[in-house]
Amino acid sequence: MNLDTRIKYRHLLCFLEIARQGSLARAADSLSISQPAISKTLKELEDLLEARLFERSRQGVELTPAGTRFMRYAGPSVQALRDGVSSLRGEARAPSQVRIGVLSTVEGLLMPEVLCRLHQRHEALVISVVTGVSAQLLGQLHLGELELVVGRMTDSPQIQGLSFEHLYSESMSLVVRPGHPLLACTPVERGQVGRYPLVLPPVGTTIRQHADSLFVQCGIQMPAQRLETLSLALSRRYLLGSDGLWVAPRDAVLLDLRRGELVELDLGVREPGGSVGICRNAALPLSLPGQWVGEVLREVAGEYREGRYP
Repeated sequence: MNLDTRIKYRHLLCFLEIARQGSLARAADSLSISQPAISKTLKELEDLLEARLFERSRQGVELTPAGTRFMRYAGPSVQALRDGVSSLRGEARAPSQVRIGVLSTVEGLLMPEVLCRLHQRHEALVISVVTGVSAQLLGQLHLGELELVVGRMTDSPQIQGLSFEHLYSESMSLVVRPGHPLLACTPVERGQVGRYPLVLPPVGTTIRQHADSLFVQCGIQMPAQRLETLSLALSRRYLLGSDGLWVAPRDAVLLDLRRGELVELDLGVREPGGSVGICRNAALPLSLPGQWVGEVLREVAGEYREGRYP
């Protein structure tokens, strides 16, 4: 059977949207079609492929191993078709564009310098930066909606089937505002830490696992008052206006520490750190602007490792 003539563009669109939404109902709403119609389209595709692509449950749908393998090719294929249509419509004469995902671990220190250097070297370049949790961004990378994802993500299950390049290692730090009551005692009394509000990444994120590990190593119970967020700006403002503690990626607060705007609490233990790097979908050829981003990322990361940046 010649699958090339049987599998239609609508089959791929429906498959990718179901994978993105994790729900047939939400995917149907997104595509403005009925749920029976999207169910029928999915069944047609599964019959053509002779494979079950999703496992159904009350919570929604999840990709099967076969579905995960198929997504590695379906997403890039649809994106390549869109790029081809755009080139024929004259959009290729527009400024070069690249779309990347950025995790909070690199949002505050590495990426601003990378983006500045890219615009210094390329006069016509549009860079779309998408922020979010690793599961969301790696999912978009699988689908071909992003060219690269940058950050600390090696513990995420969604990294399966993707290519990861290590740039440098980064640890988590526990920081407070200057004048915080805990700074009155040296060393810090670990038993007092749990009395103050805590800012940390949300449950389910890669860096939350490392934040939890830091507290376990120190034998500190999680405070009852917690602010869970990936927003660096919100975390910083909350900390400066309260007696809260922030378990933050060290890169996110390095400049604050150097300027004396935040102070690191020494618990006598250093979280071992995780790998910060570049993730890409090897099934999709990297565009020229994507290659530019990778080159500058390696350049700035190299300077960071050698202590020449920032």
